[in-house]
Amino acid sequence: QVQLVESGGGLVQAGGSLRLSCAASGRIFGNPIMAWFRQAPGKEREFVATVKWSSGSTYYADSAKGRFTISRDNANNMVYLQMNSLKPEDTAVYYCASGRFVASRESLYDYWGQGTQVTVSS
Repeated sequence: QVQLVESGGGLVQAGGSLRLSCAASGRIFGNPIMAWFRQAPGKEREFVATVKWSSGSTYYADSAKGRFTISRDNANNMVYLQMNSLKPEDTAVYYCASGRFVASRESLYDYWGQGTQVTVSS
């Protein structure tokens, strides 16, 4: 079992920045991939980025490239999503997920956090 708890969401103006955090606990190294997804109102949940615990290698959705940075802190079992140049269309609930494969499909992730709301005002 893996437990995930997100934090750091909030209200920010367009062009601003936020850093989301995900605290992981339990058997996290059985699932070597951590990811961020998001779900906007009325839309399906979509992939944002992944990071590997071991190497720190990353993979991004096109919508996140150049603005978002995913990182991990192995010593504290934390994963972060630094979001810059935020746009109103980034408004969504952001979820942290744990899985065994680098993938953009949510069905391939085994554990999920409860989500944190990010609202970007214009």
